[in-house]
Amino acid sequence: MKIKKTYKYALWSALYLTLLSIIFAALSYLLFYNFIGGITIIIFGILFFIISFFIIQYRTEHFIYQRIKKLYEDISVLDINDLKRKKVTTDIEALTKTVQEYVEGKSEEIAHLTQRDSFRRDFLGNVAHELKTPLFTVQGYILTLIEGAADDQEIRTKYLERANKGVERLTSIIKDLDMIAKLETEGMKMNIEPFNILELIQNVFDLFEMKAKKRNIKLKFDKLYEFPFFVKGDVERIEQVLINLVVNSIKYGKVGGVTTVSIESYNPNKFIIKVIDDGEGIKQEHLSRLFERFYRVDQSRSREQGGSGLGLSIVKHIIEAHGETILLKSNYGEGSEFSFTLEKAM
Repeated sequence: MKIKKTYKYALWSALYLTLLSIIFAALSYLLFYNFIGGITIIIFGILFFIISFFIIQYRTEHFIYQRIKKLYEDISVLDINDLKRKKVTTDIEALTKTVQEYVEGKSEEIAHLTQRDSFRRDFLGNVAHELKTPLFTVQGYILTLIEGAADDQEIRTKYLERANKGVERLTSIIKDLDMIAKLETEGMKMNIEPFNILELIQNVFDLFEMKAKKRNIKLKFDKLYEFPFFVKGDVERIEQVLINLVVNSIKYGKVGGVTTVSIESYNPNKFIIKVIDDGEGIKQEHLSRLFERFYRVDQSRSREQGGSGLGLSIVKHIIEAHGETILLKSNYGEGSEFSFTLEKAM
């Protein structure tokens, strides 16, 4: 039977003390107390051993308990009511494991909080930068008009149009930020209902047909679908997802290229909708961060194309709010494929 560590400690301590006491008693006997018999020394040694064992054991338990109790009091997450003297002093390994798990958990929490704090700083910096650019542009045009350019009708019209574009950009950023804030709020509910995803995709194609023609990009399905595909979801939110993905494919697709949308069975309960372009694609190092707010693969080109820089982040929030999955495949120089799943309407 395995001896508890504290008992083992007390046992050896008592044994050492007993041996010392016997030696001391023997020396005393030889030098001073010749009338004391050898049996008396043995009895004295046994009694001294037993008494020493229990005293040392009690002191050891008390010593450990008091220090562990203080540890529990210092660490607010550990409940002092769960602390029992016997458990602490006889199963110190289990207690050590518990404290170690707590420390590891806190380390992970600290790392997560540090990451969130870093993300918050980056986000605030990006918001300030995104708002500052169009705001200063609008301010510059207005100041120019105030200083006298308004007297020239041609310049006035041109500057007002440019200022209006800046305002539209500001409005777009604020609108998208508001949408993300709502999507992240628990109170925001999805209006889940069955609808024909093919019809919704065709409506988005019709909506951006002229925008695609300006870059000579063709919007099409991968094949002729003879029957409707009914899915469950919030129609307005899924339309926003399709709009963002199709607009992205137009912005960053190849001039004279094609944006293709396909619908396939993902598993017995879900469809997967794919939006594929034949543009320049995305480098591997950017893929993991592409759905972050304001993250841009090419800063200069992205600003030329316009937009809030929040489109893909909104897509991710909407799809995840549906409990679905958003996927991305891309080979640099070959194009990109964005896809998401939706539940089938049985």
